[in-house]
Amino acid sequence: MSESPHGLIRPAATVLLLRDAPAFEVLMVKRHHQIDFAGGALVFPGGKSHAGDDDPRWRDLATGWDAVGEDGPALRIAAIREAYEEAGVLLARAPSGAFYEGEAAVEVRAAVAEDRLPFIDVVGELGLKLDLAALTIFARWITPKLMPKRFDTWFYAAHAPGAQQAICDGHEAVDAEWIAPGQALEMAAAGTRKVIFPTRMNLQLLAESTSPTDAIARSLQRPLITVEPWVEGQGLRIQPDAGYGDVIEPLSAL
Repeated sequence: MSESPHGLIRPAATVLLLRDAPAFEVLMVKRHHQIDFAGGALVFPGGKSHAGDDDPRWRDLATGWDAVGEDGPALRIAAIREAYEEAGVLLARAPSGAFYEGEAAVEVRAAVAEDRLPFIDVVGELGLKLDLAALTIFARWITPKLMPKRFDTWFYAAHAPGAQQAICDGHEAVDAEWIAPGQALEMAAAGTRKVIFPTRMNLQLLAESTSPTDAIARSLQRPLITVEPWVEGQGLRIQPDAGYGDVIEPLSAL
């Protein structure tokens, strides 16, 4: 982490859970309007990393360590934990190797989200192992310097386990829905949904794909360029070679 005039840049992770039945869709949650960052916005499940995400006991409670790169295992664990807390989806495998098909108890999810119960204890008691290889790096964005809170956010793409039902936590997230990337972009353009700049750009990138498999394949082929928007005139600019095109986001839209 590094310092900024507004404080530390916090590590964070978010996950694009993808499915192709009945159509190519991504899971998005609506953040509670009282949340101080992106309140009321439609986002992918995610949040900042916690100390427990780096617990050495995860070595025995996770698989796919060889798939981890420069992001590091703690960020992947954070992404999986946030998907569990906010949407009740757990990217973990049973001893048989099959994806977990159980239902996440609301009270247990709340206890994890409120730091009353370590996530690692939940996984251990269920006899599961997190699947770190289920996550593919999709993008990396750092909040611009003009913002009072800054995050170094890694975006991951993953096939959603078909047997699990996504249900919002009712606290940080007040709604959860499967939505086609193009439809989310249309709602953002029409102003019927609030979608913040990084989310909208990654929806745009996702919309270039035709299926979860295609989206993940494109992610593996695409060079990872860390995006840190900067102010230029009355807008925010990003690197034109980052995969999003030549983009200017008006400061008035922030």
